[in-house]
Amino acid sequence: MKRMSKSKIWLSSPHMGGNEQQYVNEAFATNWVAPLGPNVTGFESDLEQYLGNTHAVAALSSGTAALHLALILAGVKAGDEVICQSMTFSASANPIVYLGATPIFVDSEPTTWNICPVALENALVDRIAKGKKPKAIIAVHLYGMPFQVDAIVALAKKYEVPLIEDSAEALGSHYNGKFCGTFGDFGVLSFNGNKIITTSGGGALVCSSQTVKEKTVFLATQARDQAPHYEHSHIGYNYRLSNICAGIGRGQMEVLNAHIQKRREMHEFYVNLFADKKGISVLCEPSASYFSNHWLSAIIVNPEFNNGKSREDLRLALEKENIESRPLWKPMHLQPVFQEAPYYGNTVAEDLFVKGLCLPSGSNLTDEDRERIAAVINTF
Repeated sequence: MKRMSKSKIWLSSPHMGGNEQQYVNEAFATNWVAPLGPNVTGFESDLEQYLGNTHAVAALSSGTAALHLALILAGVKAGDEVICQSMTFSASANPIVYLGATPIFVDSEPTTWNICPVALENALVDRIAKGKKPKAIIAVHLYGMPFQVDAIVALAKKYEVPLIEDSAEALGSHYNGKFCGTFGDFGVLSFNGNKIITTSGGGALVCSSQTVKEKTVFLATQARDQAPHYEHSHIGYNYRLSNICAGIGRGQMEVLNAHIQKRREMHEFYVNLFADKKGISVLCEPSASYFSNHWLSAIIVNPEFNNGKSREDLRLALEKENIESRPLWKPMHLQPVFQEAPYYGNTVAEDLFVKGLCLPSGSNLTDEDRERIAAVINTF
């Protein structure tokens, strides 16, 4: 008799809440299928209210588009330099190159795994001494964990360099009660299919004022000037979110807090699962000031305390049982495409990449899924 294959347990799959279809149907019924309409306006308003009504939000086609526009609005041009956290997804760094600028990569610190304040200041001082003051700093809230906000914001202000928060993984995370994405000059959100909420594809730029939002929307809609004909005095982009995708987002906003709670429960599941296992550490909030949405739960596997077993051994054991896991982000300064870029720091990011693993963290995982995950890990 043929053995039935086990269903796939994904790292982080989309999780609908129920009312998404209603908003999408309304878009079709009213023929609002373009990159504007009541769902776009409503989704932006929902996000603004969620973030505390302190910032304006522009809904865009992707988080990458939001980063690209943030850099443009920060004044980055060809030949400039932009500091970027090295341990991140490539979309954090790629828009720097779109503009003909040079990324300057900075190491992580071991507590939050995010940009290291000491290495960041070393980079700022050295680039300024070389006559190339960076035009912006891109700091990432990795896996939903806030970076060391006080230190990073203070350095951006001290050296008068715009701070762009890559909060693509951190919607709903906060530091001292203030939401990620609202600390810098710009905040970037992503609604890709694997994020805490999704619009299928999509993203948003969190802006410091309504005026900045208007500039963002102008650039995102082909920079069309006010005229009865098509007049263009700036280069524009086709970066606006569609009304249909925004409808999915409106439905997702209704379940955002519930999804965050489920992700945090998955994190606690792993904390308890690994509590009695030597050589394994789970990424946790360093103090009560930090609140992570735990978009992905991640661990460090130390072979020297674990009978020589590595994170790759564990990944393959999970894969054998049709359970997806993934190494931590490979640092950008180790990527072939960025091998010539300057780098500041030590080997924290490199060591995390070698030993780190992201585990299934979706808000739609079941008790049966958790039992399968625990069985593999306990056997391993």
